[in-house]
This record gives sequence, C-alpha cells and structure tokens, in this order.
Amino acid sequence: MTTYEDAGKLTKEAMDNMLRSFAAMTKGFQQISAETADFTKRAYEHQTATVERLFQAKTLDKTIEVQTEFAKTAYEAWVAQMTKMSDIYAGIAKETYKPFEQTAKSASAVATQAARDTTSQADQAAGETVDAAKHAVDAAEQQAHETAH
Repeated sequence: MTTYEDAGKLTKEAMDNMLRSFAAMTKGFQQISAETADFTKRAYEHQTATVERLFQAKTLDKTIEVQTEFAKTAYEAWVAQMTKMSDIYAGIAKETYKPFEQTAKSASAVATQAARDTTSQADQAAGETVDAAKHAVDAAEQQAHETAH
C-alpha cells in the first residue's frame, strides 16, 4: 500500500511543481514584456530627441555629428538591452526548472528506497533458501547415515 501512497504523493508533488514552474515562467514573461515596453519607450524618446537636434543643426558637420552620436548610443543601448534580456531569459529558465529539481530528488529517493527494500527481501529469501537447503542436506545425510548402520 505504501507504494501507491508514494506514487500519489509524487503525482501531487509533480503537479504542484509544474504549477510553480508555470507561475515562474509567467512572471518572467511579464518581466520581459515590461522591459521591452520600457526599452521601446526609451528608444522612441531618443529618436525624437535626435530628430529635434537634426532640425536644429545649422551645418552639415553638426548633422553628421548628431547622426553619428545617435547611431553609437542606439547601438550601445541595444547591446545593453539584449544583455539584460538574455539575463532575464536565463533567470526564467533557472526559476522554471527549480521546482522540478525537488521532484527529481524525491523520485530518486523513492526509487532508491524501493531498490533497498527489494534487495533486502531478496537477501532474506536467499538466506531462507540456503537454510532450507542446508536442512535438507542435513536430513539426507542423517537418513543416509541411519540407513548405513
């Protein structure tokens, strides 16, 4: 009966861990969504400010300077954002997998205990078989000895 109880417990634990995993994933995707919206807003504001500076530029040199500065800062912002997003994705993966670590440990413990129990029962049965064989050999020797005399 304990095997069925253990299986039920593992099933419940696995379901709970799956729900925790989905919650972590959902939270992570909300974070990604918020971060993407913030980045988009900052990028739009930066572009708007650059266009205003371009309209204010009086010379070709100043226009090139503004465009070059824009390209440089936009690229740096994009690289920083992608680094941040990859960190978020890595965090989501860790948090999503974390609940299953415990399930794997629990399943391993149950399987190890079942293996120990089975080994113990097999050892006991083997011992009983050896004892029975010794008893049979002793009885046969006793009978042979009595027959010989």
